[in-house]
Amino acid sequence: MTDRLSGMTALVTGAAQGIGKSIAKRLAADGATVVVSDINAAGGKAVADEIGGKAIAIAADISDEASVKALYDEISKSTGGIDILVNNASIVPFVAWDDVDLAHWQKIIGTNLTGTFLVTRAGTDQMRANGKQGRVISIASNTFMAGTPNMAAYVAAKGGVIGFTRALATELGQYNITVNAVTPGLIESDGVKASPHNDAFDFVEMLQAVKGRGQPEHIADVVAFLASNDARWVTGQTLNVDAGMVRH
Repeated sequence: MTDRLSGMTALVTGAAQGIGKSIAKRLAADGATVVVSDINAAGGKAVADEIGGKAIAIAADISDEASVKALYDEISKSTGGIDILVNNASIVPFVAWDDVDLAHWQKIIGTNLTGTFLVTRAGTDQMRANGKQGRVISIASNTFMAGTPNMAAYVAAKGGVIGFTRALATELGQYNITVNAVTPGLIESDGVKASPHNDAFDFVEMLQAVKGRGQPEHIADVVAFLASNDARWVTGQTLNVDAGMVRH
């Protein structure tokens, strides 16, 4: 599409399918060398092969510190380091409050919030060590604003990602690293279509200002903007991308 990300390396987590896959493809189309990372090694490799060019796949479990370290060690060897980090990997549950136990809570928080911390900790350390004017973009969720049911741990984790984004932007601005979040609405991805959330599209569309079903590309377009130099004066922000379902 453009060359506005030419010469940059972007890491996209959870990129084997859905929103992450779409983001990886869009950043590559804008000229970035994309690192496709996912716990699903085969799925990540398939996406990297589809993108072609300089795209590479590195499997990782973002909730595991050793796995994250190995991910960045491999990135350093392969590309020299990242300029852009997209925290997309997450678990999207459908569990009623009465069925939420500690094990479920810890699993969701461990991946969706602690995993975001681990990847961002290592990623921003690498950016600063290399003197990069970096971009950190985390995929949160408009469920934080809507208080969506059957997702208590998920909503809490994504609210944590938004708070983390605001605090980190304050601390990293001095290094010319911007930190922003994107909150998608309901997106017609493979994961959503295979879950009970697929039944919510008609209700959600009724609440939207712009009608239609959200697509992964709608999120990828916004991430590509935030990753680019066009967004160099934007940091600490949460950009809601849900066709006006939630207005704030």
